[in-house]
Amino acid sequence: MSRGELPLTVLVVDDDETYRERLVRAFGRHGFEAHGAANAAEGLERARELRPGYAVIDLRLPDGSGLDLVRELKALDARTTMVVLTGYGSIATAVEAVRRGATHYLPKPADVDDILLAFAGATLPEGQAVAREHEVPSLARAEWEHIQRVLADCGGNISQAARLLRIQRRSLQRKLAKHPVPK
Repeated sequence: MSRGELPLTVLVVDDDETYRERLVRAFGRHGFEAHGAANAAEGLERARELRPGYAVIDLRLPDGSGLDLVRELKALDARTTMVVLTGYGSIATAVEAVRRGATHYLPKPADVDDILLAFAGATLPEGQAVAREHEVPSLARAEWEHIQRVLADCGGNISQAARLLRIQRRSLQRKLAKHPVPK
């Protein structure tokens, strides 16, 4: 199977071996030739030899940022469709991922259906597309994402972000200490 001239090959770059292997097996069941890599260097090396049509990249890798890998894979082949995954997502990093060349950005743990839906933006061959209703985030999730965006706009300066958000600095620190709110 192919997408234009690109093979229906997916490269999964994630340092969590169990999660990576689960995705590789799931993509295989969906008709992809799936391969895994544990870090950015291995991912880039595998991409050079495989020339995948699709890539799933963890934002935080042991040897660098997944965002840097997105840029390198786009430079290698601009047609590669990429989805960035993270356990600590924010609007700011999602925007940066897309700016660097990713097609979509998903919070972990995303399953293969979520990733296929992200790939589906007119890039998957017929019969591979997955349809799902749009989910509206909770108010707590929207607040968490807004805080992350403001903090990114302030270059990580908590005092400046607190002033812009019009909340006490300590209150902001407490909110930031909590884990991301689920969708």
